[in-house]
Amino acid sequence: MGRQSEHPYIPKLKQLFAEGGCDRREFLRTATLLGVSATAAYAFVGKVTGESVAFAQAALPKGGTARISVRIRQFESAHKANFVPPSNCVRQVCEYLSKTGYDNVTRPYLLEKWEPSPDLKTWTLHVRRTVKWRKGGRLLNADDVVWNLRQVLDPAVGSSVLGLMKGYMMEDVPTGEKNADGTAKLTARLWDSKAIEKVDDFTVRLNLKQAQLGVPEHLFHYPLAITDPAEGEKFAPGTNGTGPFDLVEYDIGRRATFKARKDYWGQGPYLDELVFVDLGDDPGADVAALASRQIHLASAMGASQLEPCKRIPHLVYYPADTAASAHARMHPVPPFNDKRVRQAMRYAVDCKTVAEVALGEIGSPGEHHHVSPIHPEYAKLPPFNRDLAKAKKLLAEAGHPGGIDIEFNCPNGSWQRDVSQVMVQQWADAGIRAKLNIIPSTEYNKNWTEYPLGFTDWSHRPLGVMCLSLGYRTGVPWNESKYSNPEFDRLLTEAEATADVEKRRGLVRQLEMILQDDGPLVQPIWRKVFCFADQKLKGFKMHPTQYVFGEEYGVEA
Repeated sequence: MGRQSEHPYIPKLKQLFAEGGCDRREFLRTATLLGVSATAAYAFVGKVTGESVAFAQAALPKGGTARISVRIRQFESAHKANFVPPSNCVRQVCEYLSKTGYDNVTRPYLLEKWEPSPDLKTWTLHVRRTVKWRKGGRLLNADDVVWNLRQVLDPAVGSSVLGLMKGYMMEDVPTGEKNADGTAKLTARLWDSKAIEKVDDFTVRLNLKQAQLGVPEHLFHYPLAITDPAEGEKFAPGTNGTGPFDLVEYDIGRRATFKARKDYWGQGPYLDELVFVDLGDDPGADVAALASRQIHLASAMGASQLEPCKRIPHLVYYPADTAASAHARMHPVPPFNDKRVRQAMRYAVDCKTVAEVALGEIGSPGEHHHVSPIHPEYAKLPPFNRDLAKAKKLLAEAGHPGGIDIEFNCPNGSWQRDVSQVMVQQWADAGIRAKLNIIPSTEYNKNWTEYPLGFTDWSHRPLGVMCLSLGYRTGVPWNESKYSNPEFDRLLTEAEATADVEKRRGLVRQLEMILQDDGPLVQPIWRKVFCFADQKLKGFKMHPTQYVFGEEYGVEA
């Protein structure tokens, strides 16, 4: 990025990094979001630290079929994908305006570049001029981008993108109807008619209500795949896209088949065909399929698969430290509508023990606020330790001196089940008697936001504030606990608007404290993600969000 267009915060950021005021991760993340190219940002890091960074891609074999274990779930809308496996199907066909890489740095993708204003309230997006749709070969343009952004921000669509962007792109307005309690029913709409503005055929401008640093990272949120406006948001065999593959088969619960495009605008694909195979909930099925070389890769794996796969000689182990997590979350219904009960649920759990017993070497203790130590804005709070006496006292003060009887719903994934069972045992010590209902994952995921007390795994996000805005901001689609706290919302919006590293961390500290005190979650663990791949699969790297990029892979015969 040239000196004339450099964001005014960049010189201060460089000084902070050089003086040790922010770490490498935060420097790279903030500099690239403010428009510095990843190459230039890494070059500056090298000048300060002396490190050398190379991004060479080895020559890959061409042709053949890669077979990958991925859950093939029922869904029709690319913009409403709620889990990583459906998004891995979509991303082979449809692509994203930006891309957060294996290093957690976000780069332009369908965009050539972006330019934030000094106050972070105007973002100019420049669409790459060489991207072609599969059908007809027409160029991707600004109209396509504008339609997709308006689509995901339409409350009627129900995309979780609304959760990320509501604070700076939307406003609440009365519908003219009343809620059950007599208050006015509200709906969200774009805050201004020019909030999303077409400048020319390849330029889009976002005019924000509030300053926002994370716009480029939000553009890579997996329901924001760019689809063809002529086809709407549907995803099915034959769907048009700009991506490296064409979907030719989608058999729910069994298989998805993708054929490589010969006219793809980007690098690759090297394969002729990519096949996703659904092997179900049984963790042994992935291990057996890898051992027998029926698949080349299991894209998402749990603790019970780690040691068996380590003993298979032709497999390569790919671990990644991430902000992947899981938590029990509570709706505001009795008994959980009393803050003291929610606090008791947290104090009754020993997170360190849960992580060690249920996950072993891939687990670490959570802190009940959903901001990970690997998030750049993480603020360390005093330890949140188990305190059974306090948990019992809180329950008694809430009118439950004899404890409570509750139902706890959990999907049938092996590690989710293991974590839930340890929590149930620990809750019992405080008089919290939880009946654990293990539900097949496909059924659980259809109703994952509806259980009064449910256990949900959350994928990695590059920022803690992204987790908070998706899961806890008032009224957004993925707010599975139906949590609403105006002070939390206000501080979150302020944190998202703050480029200054130190100031943002101070705001996040307050958000973490609110969730530990008032929040709707028991978050016992952070989880490293890992997978195993056949040594014949070349070009694979472990993405922290467990994304699959088929165009980057090759298969040895």
